Amino acid sequence: MLSATYPFPPLRLPVRPTASRFLLAVFRARLGTVLSAAAIGVVWALPGALMPLVIGQGISAVGAHDGAAVGRWALVAAALGVAQTLSGTWLHFLNYGQWLHGAGSTQRTVSAHTTRVGAALREHTTTGNLVAISTTDINHIGNTVEMTGRTFGSLLAFVVVAVWLISTSPLLGVVALVGVPLAVLGIGPLLAPLQKRKAQQREQRGDVNALGADIVSGLRILRGIGGERRFFARFRETSQRVRRAGIEVGRAEAWLAAAEIALPGLVTVVITWLGARLAVAGEIGLGQLVAFYGVSAFLIWPVTAATEAVGSITSGLVAARKVVALLAIRPKLADPETPVPLPEGPLELVDTESGIRVPAGRLTVVDLGADGEAVADRLARFADPAEGEEVLAGGVRADHVALAELRQRIVYAHNQDIWFSGVLREQLAPARPGGVSITEALYAADADDIVEALPNGVDEVIGERGREVSGGQRQRLNLARALATDADVLVLDEPTSAVDAHTEARITERVAALRHGKTTVVFSQSPLWTHVADEVFTAKGVTV
Repeated sequence: MLSATYPFPPLRLPVRPTASRFLLAVFRARLGTVLSAAAIGVVWALPGALMPLVIGQGISAVGAHDGAAVGRWALVAAALGVAQTLSGTWLHFLNYGQWLHGAGSTQRTVSAHTTRVGAALREHTTTGNLVAISTTDINHIGNTVEMTGRTFGSLLAFVVVAVWLISTSPLLGVVALVGVPLAVLGIGPLLAPLQKRKAQQREQRGDVNALGADIVSGLRILRGIGGERRFFARFRETSQRVRRAGIEVGRAEAWLAAAEIALPGLVTVVITWLGARLAVAGEIGLGQLVAFYGVSAFLIWPVTAATEAVGSITSGLVAARKVVALLAIRPKLADPETPVPLPEGPLELVDTESGIRVPAGRLTVVDLGADGEAVADRLARFADPAEGEEVLAGGVRADHVALAELRQRIVYAHNQDIWFSGVLREQLAPARPGGVSITEALYAADADDIVEALPNGVDEVIGERGREVSGGQRQRLNLARALATDADVLVLDEPTSAVDAHTEARITERVAALRHGKTTVVFSQSPLWTHVADEVFTAKGVTV
């Protein structure tokens, strides 16, 4: 949703980014917005620091019975209130934009990388980890970017207050300059346990997400074998571990919040007590005493902002480590340094490892049983051949062709391909103007009756994995989707294994007619496909 409503380009990262470098890259990507938020944050925080001083001057004017001075200081206080209101509104807008940038750019970077990694992703991470990154972790990274303005403004306001305290009373100024930093440092020992517990909670959350995804994907099987109770117990045990980890995080955050109030509160008490003694001794006036009290109460702001910043950075680093670990995963198949383009038109495929040669513009059936899938992976370059062997597409080595071009020209449709949630028309949309239409693709796959039975026809929304239709219907829709690509080379793996013989006979005839003149490879053991093939390749050789 973020990437659809706001332009978040992927981040420019170093070759091997660390968590801290990743966060710096997020800041650098929108440096102008970050600096603007810092400047507006200063304008927002300064009125809060100056307001106690203005009120103190006003009270002093009241004590001196100077009505004109009271009016002037009242106008100054009103101006400060208006300035803080306007700057606060603008700061909120910038903070929200920064959060969107941090979360959105991270999400876009992760999405772009996972798309490049492809099938290798499953071997190195889990679904639960990806879900946690796309939900919780991007939120923490957004929070890290978002707190910039408030932090800069509060720190500068603290400096202004400290300078005023020193100029008015060196003793109070020293107490503020020493006491507040000590209060912040006193919170430091609580941060390491908090970071450790958040990291543990993050791991537990990833585990429960992964388990939940596995249960949902295998729910039908679980119900069939009566394994619901067992997996429910596992899920409950895992979720309880997440709950206990959350309690530990909450306990650490509670101590942090208590220290955030108590430590600067002690500084406020000391400054107020010393100010009262100075007032009693006649060294400062009533107005100055009120100003001291207001300023000492204001000092909680900088400590709160610093604590919030440290907490956000802590959570951001934990999240960034997970993102960086994901970005470190490399795809099995790499693009060549100097890509070689494929020739135009139908392509001939050659796999030297198996000895299969697929003529250009013809329908070839490959019957190799269980070994056929490995050959199909190599022909479409979802796997590389053994050392010393090669796959040629139109006379060009497949590993010398850019993957983007290869995926466009050679489409591999597996019979277990996933059907995504969305409008049927959008998923069957023709890949080329003037190519195979939706109607032609549905007719060739003998799937037009499926569409006619849907309430909204091709405008019907199909759920994830196509659970609204049967296995055979889903397989025919998968075939229609593959035919709609109108690819120069179409590799089909058992495209009709879940349909009856009469339906399969119609499909084979129609696909052969639709794909006439284009290279089509069908991995199947069905004699119906053999009947319409131009060539048949088996373990015993080639039959024309």
